[in-house]
Amino acid sequence: MSYPISLVAEELSSDMKLLLALVRAENSKDVRDLPDELLAGADWHAFVELARHHRVHPYLYAKLKKAEDSRIPPFVVGSFESDFRKNTFLMLQHCGEIATIDKSLADKGIRSIFLKGPLLALDLYGDLSLRTSSDIDMLIPLTKLTEAEMTLTSLGYVKDEYIHTVLNDWKWRHHHTTFYHDQKGIKVELHWRLNPSPSGEPGFERLWHHSRVRTMGSRDVRYLGREDLFMFLVSHGARHGWSRLRWLLDIRQWLLQPIDAPSLLMLLHKHDYVSIGGQAIALASSLFEVPVSRELRELADAPKSRKLAYEAMYYLKRIVNLHTQPLPEDVDRYHKRHLFSLMTWRQKTIFVLSFLYPYPEDAETLPLPKSLHLLYFPLRPFIWSWRKMVGGRQ
Repeated sequence: MSYPISLVAEELSSDMKLLLALVRAENSKDVRDLPDELLAGADWHAFVELARHHRVHPYLYAKLKKAEDSRIPPFVVGSFESDFRKNTFLMLQHCGEIATIDKSLADKGIRSIFLKGPLLALDLYGDLSLRTSSDIDMLIPLTKLTEAEMTLTSLGYVKDEYIHTVLNDWKWRHHHTTFYHDQKGIKVELHWRLNPSPSGEPGFERLWHHSRVRTMGSRDVRYLGREDLFMFLVSHGARHGWSRLRWLLDIRQWLLQPIDAPSLLMLLHKHDYVSIGGQAIALASSLFEVPVSRELRELADAPKSRKLAYEAMYYLKRIVNLHTQPLPEDVDRYHKRHLFSLMTWRQKTIFVLSFLYPYPEDAETLPLPKSLHLLYFPLRPFIWSWRKMVGGRQ
């Protein structure tokens, strides 16, 4: 093994440095051995909110409770204890719901692969209570999407009709649809792709062939294979700027498990995730002091990987919630640039060309009969210009 990779992190806040130190602590003794100056100046109320924002509070609670460190105010552990109990109950509820959904789909001949949630917590942390998850993410073949949606509806879920489409652009511009169950308070994201275009990824059959099986409730369910899981985690985390430490903590936990480096590198090269994978390894190794093998260090030390890792530090120097719209103008501008920098040249080309493909807004601006929708291709530049001109006047 090699030494952890080093990134400059001096500009992080004192609360973030404390958060990282506590996450890195392997046991209660490590917590108690933290230097006094690291804890003395902590704004503990802000620290609690920071840990909650980064979704690492259940992981911290287990350590802080055992440490019984008098330097940490009791209300901090008490706050995390309440969160921990709620999260444990939610994860147990999700376990039962995953088994129910999987059986209902299987009865209709629909195969499903679950992506995160309690399965990920058990796989990476060995305990479903140590990782938060707000919804159930699952992947099904695109050809079975309509049947899968009908099955969820029969179980009491209601589809969130937020996707508007023209000329079937939803198949590649989006990658999942969302369902809610009001009585159970559960959200399900039904994926037909792991990520939106222009990302590359293995097809469902390949993912199914390499998937693993774990018992969930009274049922054996499928979840992603080791290398496929890494690719999914790094693509998801990178797309969100690694703005929550939980996603990097997942990478840390993955790196601590046995790794088939040749298979992983082959997969990343095939689907254009080399630099994104290197970015994730550089960040996780540096922030959590995780040693990595020579092959993975070379991946993380590549110029583009390190550049992307340094860019991602922007999100860790401040509290960024990309799901809260509208974003501050400076964050929105930076995030758009960063997303573009994550792409390979091939992906950038596809992304730019995709602007020539009609958008649902074009159909709203100039409604045409469905039989004439192909006209949106030559008309798109004019419709776009008109929309910008009118919008500029308002």
